[in-house]
Amino acid sequence: MALHERAGTPATTSDLTNIAQLTSAYYVYEPNPRNPKQKVSFGTSGHRGSALTRSFNEAHILAIAQAICVYREEQGINGPILVGKDTHALSESAYLSALDVFLGNGLEVRVQTEHEYTPTPAISHAIIRHNRDSQNVCDGVVITPSHNPPEDGGFKYNPPHGGPADSNATKAIEKYANALLSSGLMGVNTCESEDVLEHPKLVFCDWRKEYVESLDDIIDMQAIQAADLKLGIDAMGGSGARYWQQIADYYQLNMDIHNAHVDPAFGFMSLDKDGKIRMDCSSPQAMAGLLAYKDHYQLAGGNDPDYDRHGIVTPTHGLMNPNHYLAVAIDYLCSSRDWDTSVAVGKTLVSSAMIDRVVAAQQRALMEVPVGFKWFAPGLADNTIGFAGEESAGATFLDKKGKAWTTDKDGMVMVLLAAEILAKTGKNPGQYYDELCQQHGTSYYRRVDTASTAEQNKAFSGIRAYKIKLAEFAGESVETISTKAPGNDAQFGGIKLSTANGWFAARPSGTEPVYKIYAESFNSEEHLEQIINEAQQWVSNLLSND
Repeated sequence: MALHERAGTPATTSDLTNIAQLTSAYYVYEPNPRNPKQKVSFGTSGHRGSALTRSFNEAHILAIAQAICVYREEQGINGPILVGKDTHALSESAYLSALDVFLGNGLEVRVQTEHEYTPTPAISHAIIRHNRDSQNVCDGVVITPSHNPPEDGGFKYNPPHGGPADSNATKAIEKYANALLSSGLMGVNTCESEDVLEHPKLVFCDWRKEYVESLDDIIDMQAIQAADLKLGIDAMGGSGARYWQQIADYYQLNMDIHNAHVDPAFGFMSLDKDGKIRMDCSSPQAMAGLLAYKDHYQLAGGNDPDYDRHGIVTPTHGLMNPNHYLAVAIDYLCSSRDWDTSVAVGKTLVSSAMIDRVVAAQQRALMEVPVGFKWFAPGLADNTIGFAGEESAGATFLDKKGKAWTTDKDGMVMVLLAAEILAKTGKNPGQYYDELCQQHGTSYYRRVDTASTAEQNKAFSGIRAYKIKLAEFAGESVETISTKAPGNDAQFGGIKLSTANGWFAARPSGTEPVYKIYAESFNSEEHLEQIINEAQQWVSNLLSND
């Protein structure tokens, strides 16, 4: 899909969402439970939608929150529920709705002091810490649509392992929530006449202090401080802006923090590749503001509004391809951390094969799973996965003792890890990646989004690898064709084809009328183009004939 003519340019007044109108729509618009587009629908990480399209309104949140209460009771989860929110406009409204239901059901609800914003990794970290020391296990909710545009809202559930809920949990919650919508919310318990914000079961916690002061457990903060690195941070008006300031103060780091103020319209952003405001820290168009400063800092980084993603900027390489940085992080951690030799490295099957080569050289086991961080959470929780990363710039890893830090993506530790790498090796992550290429070959990787219909996207689920007979692709012999991830034998909703020096995978988007083709070559840019062109034609024919 072609770049929008204004991609990478600053947003103007005409690009901004009317926040007052959006907030009003949350309370006024009623979803139609018979309309599939207005029902509760959990994707790879929670329910997302917009109040303007009647897909994220008060009724949705009341129903989901009540469904979570029922699910907790069924699962015997008897501890507090931790609730965090990001800086999207709808997060504030949904936060109050969720508190109303959770407290109305008699739960102890823990929130950040002064009802401040809370990053996704801080909730995961807090769940893990609580459940290590308590018989009454807790779980949590993060109210965020991640990097989505300002008009969107999102609601994610994290069970007691601290990471994203698996499909069994989300299907159960989704089913009961939609039943509540259909019944006109009969069975939803709220606080009624009680003041939610003064409720006796509302407990305030300073998760920010706990998180910041325990960073030494996972990052060599002293090395970063001693190197006196000049660091730049784009807080992107997100939930971790005050975290970054506290990190800089507590560890006495030489750090400039940009866009630390909250603006629910995100008017400081540059437009993404499609001309929309989207807080995607892996997009060079959305990150154009920070890229303009790349020569001012030895290293710069940014995070999306809920801080589960990272963007790494170096003066030599600009905004790093997320796959490149994942490979660097894995190689460095495997070399510098004293983790048990049995600990594996997790990657999604659409991530770069450079990771496979790095992991093999480090003599670690590789666990390749479908897209979605939920697949990594159990392994991170039981310390059998040391590092887990997604091609979309999300990752986390075990602490120095080989214990779980978070079981959800942590954008802050990934930026701090880049600073540690620079401090300890004298090479920024871009330079480090160049050395990996010298060892393992040069990777040419790209993702291409292709417009599709709902019928075409649905057809992906009917593809069966054993029915496909193809001997050659892009000038090389076909080695494998699969619809399952080798790490856990789970269907990933698409198809992947591999040759000796290249591969592609195709899968439908869960939120947009497009399908995504991921492709990589270790031969050349020309070979990558050949893979992409043949993949687009082959997938189109495959869907047409299905």
